[in-house]
Amino acid sequence: MKPLQLSAETAVELSKRLNVPLEQLMHMPRHILIQKLVELEQEQAKTESDPSGESES
Repeated sequence: MKPLQLSAETAVELSKRLNVPLEQLMHMPRHILIQKLVELEQEQAKTESDPSGESES
């Protein structure tokens, strides 16, 4: 299995957002990466649609 074909900027951003080491991200199977991206998107949609989860300062 060869590394994912991602630009350096995309790889670094995904690594930060998924909280995964860069090297592990680059060698992650494509279907696992897609699954993690879907989970991340669902979490973001949930927090955006749930106004009670926001804290006011």
